[in-house]
Amino acid sequence: MKKITIVVLFLLLFAGYSCKESFLDVAPTGSLAKAQLTTKAGLEGALIAAYAQLSGLGSYASGPSNWVWGSIRGGDANKGTDPGDFSDINPIQRFEYSPTLPFSGEVYQGHFEGVARANAVLALLKEAAASVKPEDIARMEAEAKFLRAHFYFQLKRNFDMVPYVDETNNVTNGIEKVKNDVDLWPKIEADFKAAYDKLPEVADAAGRANKWAAASYLAKVYMFEKKYTEAKALFDLIIANGKTAGGKKYALLPKYSDLYVIANDNNAESIFSVQATVKSGNGNNANADLQLNYIQGVDPGTCCGFFQPSFEFVNSFRTDAAGLPILDGSYNDPAKAVKNDMGLKSDEAFTPDAGPLDPRLDHSVGRRGIPFKDWGVHTGASMIRNQPNGGPYSPKKYLFSKAEKAAGMTETGGWGHQTFNAYNVNIIRFADVLLMAAEAEIEVGSLAKALEYTNMVRGRAANPNDFVTLDGKPAANYKIALYPAFASKEAARTAVRFERRLELGMEGYRFYDLVRWGEDVAAINKYLTYDQVRLPGALGGAKYQAKNALLPLPQSQIDLVGRDILKQNPNY
Repeated sequence: MKKITIVVLFLLLFAGYSCKESFLDVAPTGSLAKAQLTTKAGLEGALIAAYAQLSGLGSYASGPSNWVWGSIRGGDANKGTDPGDFSDINPIQRFEYSPTLPFSGEVYQGHFEGVARANAVLALLKEAAASVKPEDIARMEAEAKFLRAHFYFQLKRNFDMVPYVDETNNVTNGIEKVKNDVDLWPKIEADFKAAYDKLPEVADAAGRANKWAAASYLAKVYMFEKKYTEAKALFDLIIANGKTAGGKKYALLPKYSDLYVIANDNNAESIFSVQATVKSGNGNNANADLQLNYIQGVDPGTCCGFFQPSFEFVNSFRTDAAGLPILDGSYNDPAKAVKNDMGLKSDEAFTPDAGPLDPRLDHSVGRRGIPFKDWGVHTGASMIRNQPNGGPYSPKKYLFSKAEKAAGMTETGGWGHQTFNAYNVNIIRFADVLLMAAEAEIEVGSLAKALEYTNMVRGRAANPNDFVTLDGKPAANYKIALYPAFASKEAARTAVRFERRLELGMEGYRFYDLVRWGEDVAAINKYLTYDQVRLPGALGGAKYQAKNALLPLPQSQIDLVGRDILKQNPNY
């Protein structure tokens, strides 16, 4: 009887509910309804998801630092570590690209993921709830367009012609075949212009784009297009009026080393940076992009010995007797090359180079006999994973200090190593803007103004209070002087371009600068010729060709839509 009663009750209940269609309306678990996403909170959440993709979300290929694509390809650094560790990077540093290489496929996929997220925000904004204020809609639209332009800028620099997808044809179901036959520059310009017009001068939170970040990025795009007049007009405005996310006027920090202190994140020099934090429950919120590039076996990081500065890069910091750089390119000559401990064990005697050097060298590179932040003196081979494969130098920028670790600004990352930290990665900083402004002045303005901007950057580097010290004295023979008046446009170009290498080294800029100047073939082969003699196993026989300015489009994408839709880059 009990069983029959229960069955009857169930049938009666079912009969009552079955008369109402709402009985079937069950919200799916693990997803959000559009009504939730089109509220202000939902829209902000979707926008934050687009910002999150700036970090690459754990992918070394699409992270913001461009340590492989900008610095290794540009000759600032070699891959380092062991030959078999992350071997996908080996053909990249040797310029033996293949359309089937997974690593270049990841950078393609990672940046298109950012495009898709930005497009999703823009599509949702068209259906924003009535409660969302028009000014909030305008701001979020501008931020989403800023982010979309950033991701397309990365794709343009790496692949050139890729499919253009916006919020009107953003694919949500199935496959839409989009050709790669649209010039991206006008699209990127339009998004940055829209962001510049609508974003506030001061963002309401750190990490959000503001009007001046959009102006700086747009000016950078103009430099790639060689639109120097348009770029100069924006640089004039940015330098005179630009403000950080905190409302401070943009300025160079007093010390070069101040840029590489976690507590100084979002400083007066930071125009747009990717935010990082530790101990949030997700390592991708930290500076995961660089987690391979620490000292192998010992602190800081204990893993994994990647991203070792090149011999050629280190030699470029040699100065002459007056403290000026060696602009004729002879810094690799045996009499001028920086002395190193290649082939020596840490218990073998070594005396560091005694010649004149730009002091930024020892803020950028770890080398034997020179203090390595506050971890003590760099001990040479014992801090290098594999000298024959990567050379004698360690990366130094974005490596945390002992004090920062003690203050809880790091956390244990992959493989149980202390490799996550809270350094923001700068995408554009004020020194970058000043040196691009100097370039624009050379082309369409005043050589005197170009000199002023360049010497502002160089003058900061000359601050004696920022020299690396050992036992209370400068750790090396630091000698740096301001440039005298530029004698010609050509002389000015040479100086400013060289200054960008010294100032922005190991920060992902170099390769892209060389390509936009048309100097990539000569400069990269100079690096390869020099370093491969010292690292024959890693670089022997490597050569750079003009086609290597672009990566091949991933073969998997061509196979997906067809060769008639997606055209491969030339000579691949």
